[in-house]
Amino acid sequence: MTSIASVTLEVADLAAADRFYSAAFGLGERLRLRASEAPTSGFRGFTLSLVVPQPADVDALVEAAVRAGATTLKPAAKSLWGYGGVVQAPDGTIWQLASSSKKNTGPATGRVDDFVLLLGVEDVKASKQFYVDHGLAVGKSFGSKYVEFAADGPVKLALYKRRGLAKVAGVSPDGTGSHRLTITADAGPFTDPDGFAWTTASENASV
Repeated sequence: MTSIASVTLEVADLAAADRFYSAAFGLGERLRLRASEAPTSGFRGFTLSLVVPQPADVDALVEAAVRAGATTLKPAAKSLWGYGGVVQAPDGTIWQLASSSKKNTGPATGRVDDFVLLLGVEDVKASKQFYVDHGLAVGKSFGSKYVEFAADGPVKLALYKRRGLAKVAGVSPDGTGSHRLTITADAGPFTDPDGFAWTTASENASV
């Protein structure tokens, strides 16, 4: 089964981005950075999500991100599905910080249970089939709205309608130019129907 080893964010200021992510999230090898001046504007068509055990962990991540320079797009709050908030890193990447739990069972644990890449796509069914053809196994599927693939690696992958994902993130769905994202997995290299680039670990190391 295809597994995602890491995601690489392409950033304008590599040193600043490294300082931010080290201070805010500390995700290690799962998140990589590469300098890029590729033109991009508006919504880049994806979000990254950190799923944590309880609300205290969400609050701790939000506070750390804002302290390091992030902008709050949606303040952390309870919802039907749990508790979460959305922030935007200084490099423009949107992060969802969430827990399925609405109540704390103790102090913040500092643990991240899941690191999820959510791609906003135009046609969920078509993209789902594309990824199945490239070796990914479906974990959960809700028709043409949402697909979550079974994870056998450090990063999970899910598909969402682009407009729906933008709404969840609290931004306009409009955007042009580069996604500023490369996905490293054992299935690459290829580019999906929405322009997201996948590469292998050996190729990414040589870039």
